[in-house]
Amino acid sequence: MTDEILSPALRAEINTVLDDAGVHADRRLVMRMLQTAVLLGEDGTDRLDLKIASAALSEMRDAFRLFAPYRDVPKVTVFGSARTAPKDPLYIQARDVAAALAAEGWMVVTGAGPGIMQAAAEGAGPALSLGVSIRLPFEEKANATVNEQEHVVAMKYFFTRKLMLIKESSGFICLPGGFGTLDEMFELLTLQQTGKAEPTPIVLLDQPGGRFWRGLERFVQQDLAPAGVISPGDFDRVLITDSVDEAVSAITGFWRNYASLRWVGDRLVLRLRSAPTDAEIAALNERFGDLLSRGRIERTEPLAIEVSDKDELERPRLVLHLEQRSVGGLFRLIGAVNALASAPKD
Repeated sequence: MTDEILSPALRAEINTVLDDAGVHADRRLVMRMLQTAVLLGEDGTDRLDLKIASAALSEMRDAFRLFAPYRDVPKVTVFGSARTAPKDPLYIQARDVAAALAAEGWMVVTGAGPGIMQAAAEGAGPALSLGVSIRLPFEEKANATVNEQEHVVAMKYFFTRKLMLIKESSGFICLPGGFGTLDEMFELLTLQQTGKAEPTPIVLLDQPGGRFWRGLERFVQQDLAPAGVISPGDFDRVLITDSVDEAVSAITGFWRNYASLRWVGDRLVLRLRSAPTDAEIAALNERFGDLLSRGRIERTEPLAIEVSDKDELERPRLVLHLEQRSVGGLFRLIGAVNALASAPKD
């Protein structure tokens, strides 16, 4: 561990630097970053590797600062081709879905470029648009919509850009695009499949009558699933549609009653917006008992670690022992929780 490698004297000097800078919140994490930087120097790390590490940390700081004022505003990221022309039906779909979500109070995050990204930013408007651009020698600067209120941050590396396009959002809409769009879409699916990201709604939106995403669906069902390289239900969590209204309903409806989750040891805690009745909990156990490694779905008060962290203590909770590989089943459980009669109506 880093704390065991640096000398006590050097750690004391770093603590002095933090004292002088007035850094007190989350000090252990800041200390760890500084110690890692010193160790990179001690290791004789290659200059190019140091440049990558330095630029990545600097870019993440810039992005964190961009998003920080809007931490409590729900966000949806829209992916799609930079080559889509303004008169293309897909451009209109992107603009309309962004406008509809902005009307519901959502901010729209894009890659800040032209095409679908420009369309989504236009639909949301400058005040509700955030952009995370990539610096490329052949690509235009960030579009005028996100630049209007300086709601944009530029990245050198795709991996830092992708991190920020994903980590801040509570929903995702992918419109047809090329390698970059498909890379972003598969990244989303991988994070969901492996449980490395919390459940979020993913919509693959096409133009009216379009077949782009249906081709992907056929490939998944006819090739990937039969080959055993994915589980049969891994694609069930994705909505494929050509309807803006359906896309908006999928994004907002996912959060109708479900609010968040937290793992505490091998227990999964689901935080809800409205408390379910005993009869509803019994029905959930009847329907989803096969997803559990043991026990039942039960009502619970905030667990000790949640109380210690002051983690959404006001919300009603369900606790269960979820089979770790039942990620697809978790999406179905969340859908059922959102459909309960006790769930909020709005």
